[in-house]
Amino acid sequence: MVKETTFYDVLGVKPGCTQEDLKKAYRKLALKYHPDKNPNEGEKFKQISQAYEVLSNPEKKRIYDQGGEQALKEGGGGGNVFSSPMDIFDMFFGGGFGGRGRRRERKGQDVIHHLSVSLEELYKGTVRKLALQKNVICDKCEGIGGKKGSVEQCTTCHGSGMQVQIQQLGPGMLQHLQSICVDCKGQGDRINPRDRCKQCGGRKTIRDRKILEVHVDPGMVHNQRIVFAGEGDQEPDYEPGDIMIVLEEKEHEIFKRSRHDLIMRMQLELVEALCGFQKVIRTLDGRDLVITSYPGSVVKHGDLKCILNEGMPIYKDPFTHGRLIIQFVVNFPKSTDPSVISTLEQCLPPREEVIIPEGAEDCSLMDLDPDQEVKRREQRQAYEEDEGGSSGVQCATN
Repeated sequence: MVKETTFYDVLGVKPGCTQEDLKKAYRKLALKYHPDKNPNEGEKFKQISQAYEVLSNPEKKRIYDQGGEQALKEGGGGGNVFSSPMDIFDMFFGGGFGGRGRRRERKGQDVIHHLSVSLEELYKGTVRKLALQKNVICDKCEGIGGKKGSVEQCTTCHGSGMQVQIQQLGPGMLQHLQSICVDCKGQGDRINPRDRCKQCGGRKTIRDRKILEVHVDPGMVHNQRIVFAGEGDQEPDYEPGDIMIVLEEKEHEIFKRSRHDLIMRMQLELVEALCGFQKVIRTLDGRDLVITSYPGSVVKHGDLKCILNEGMPIYKDPFTHGRLIIQFVVNFPKSTDPSVISTLEQCLPPREEVIIPEGAEDCSLMDLDPDQEVKRREQRQAYEEDEGGSSGVQCATN
């Protein structure tokens, strides 16, 4: 004895009907009251869908038969117990009614490839060819997977490719579990092995080699994406995904990029820093730049100078460039010939006169070896741990 018969009445079936009776009733009523045919019967279509969703699911049907619609709502945690009417319709008919269908609206996965490019290529621009393997619709069966008329909708998932199970965890608690249909392996249909396409083996797609021309424009940056829309894997009833090329900038031995600027280090001998110099810089596009520091202009260690408009080109504005920044590293001699000390003292600014306090101690300067200091610290730490370990709790013996 069922508590209420509202859902049975909506579908025009008796409480003791079979699943086949339910399917026939739903099919007839859903097609009759579908909004595409009867725009004014939206509420009726919703009631039909809700009734079929409950009565076609053994667990929901048991709860409904015992406690009615209120028991379903309480079991669903007070939320929305029912799925979208259109979702139920699509799962039943496989999305083939009225030109609509969720599977046709879905997009395939995007494919990401990483492309390593040099700083020169990002500076000047280049065209690279990339060979890829991708899935394409089988041209022999036109994506059907077999002979025309041999493809049947999976009766387990009704063409959705997914199975939904409802488990009752406890009083008033339901859990919805969704998984790939075991019968059709998520395809939504089944093909008799003898009718399968000889070229694709029923998979509906074949592997194909695709060559893409990747245009790297001047000024592009590390991790920038170049998108080939719709060039991803093809699958029946799916919009192909995109192929995304992600640029990876290789490290350069001379220049380092900082947005639109290029940074380089230039070594100078002390005589060049003090007396002037000329240096030649080879640019990323092969030009030679001459820089000059005239006598009387001193360059200090760590000084930064720049050349305007010799940095990276601006993306989509390649005639505008950033700066070329030069950081100077002055190399000092390891020792000085005593015979030239007096001459140097005459050329350089005088020393600062230092007043030494009475009782001050003389100390010796030594070269610091960082590696040796680390070893000494580790030895001291090990010694302190050994000393501390001897004061721990000891066991008494008789």
